[in-house]
Amino acid sequence: MSAYLSRRTFLKSGSAMLGAAAVAGAMPLTGQAGDVQTAPRAKVYFSREISPAAMLRLYGRINQDIGGKIALKVHTGEPHGPNILPPAWIKNVQEHIPNSTIVECNVLYDSPRQTTEGHRQVLKTNGWTFSDVDIMDADGDAPLPIPGGQQLSEIRVGKHLLNYDSMIVLTHFKGHGLAGFGGSLKNIAIGCSSPQGGKLQIHHPRTEKGWELGPAMLQRMVEGGCGITSHFGKRIVYLNVLRNMSVDCDCAGARAAAPTAPDLGILASTDILAIDQASIDMVFRLPAAQNQDLIERITSRAGLCQLEYMRLLGMGNSDYELIAL
Repeated sequence: MSAYLSRRTFLKSGSAMLGAAAVAGAMPLTGQAGDVQTAPRAKVYFSREISPAAMLRLYGRINQDIGGKIALKVHTGEPHGPNILPPAWIKNVQEHIPNSTIVECNVLYDSPRQTTEGHRQVLKTNGWTFSDVDIMDADGDAPLPIPGGQQLSEIRVGKHLLNYDSMIVLTHFKGHGLAGFGGSLKNIAIGCSSPQGGKLQIHHPRTEKGWELGPAMLQRMVEGGCGITSHFGKRIVYLNVLRNMSVDCDCAGARAAAPTAPDLGILASTDILAIDQASIDMVFRLPAAQNQDLIERITSRAGLCQLEYMRLLGMGNSDYELIAL
């Protein structure tokens, strides 16, 4: 069986686990063989070159609606994390995006980044010293409504998010211990949520064995992301950097497993589902010797449910055109 068919089979089983309530409120499905097409194919731009210059070229293809005060959402990482996007690269990119500010939120798990003071120290440790970083929940949080949410009706985000007119989501694509993989969706759903607000909403409940895993948690994560994409509308765009793709998130810091998959390039789109779908497709098309660790991490956590539930909420189109630059 091909990697594509294996992924599609898993998507079907993951969708079933989301439950009848989610399906009852679903938008028409698009993007897979046999589905009714209800929207034009999304455009996903791709560069094999991984560099600040390539990021800027790709950004130039998707930035038509970006303006005003711009939030640049980057995962700045735990202390000494080996796989984070290099701060020097982001400095180069940010210099070409006027009125932009790097934004983050404090975290829920045990970390110096649980507090704003500790978070700012980690920023210095990791080299994020070239620009102010807005810790968006430093002054509390605020609710955003979630249209069509089945588990959540609102997501509580860092209050400062409301100060921005546009958002650029610059994501290090990788595996993740709870979500299976971390793409653009996770970067905003978890990364923009306040720790005792949105992050707790998404991760709750906590069992004796730790945070809940599986489709129900992923459904809440997608709903949180939906609240943020709905807030910005057309004024949010996405870049995924497929580099140093460990099975672990950058929240693992220096403990992150060494990557076993090769670097693939950078993707950019105005469609959050299309870019995360394209990223997954590129990983699944790799030879088994190169992708087996990532695929095991993704499927063992039901990670592909992220894509299916984004489709069900009408957040984007999984049918995309890949445009190489």
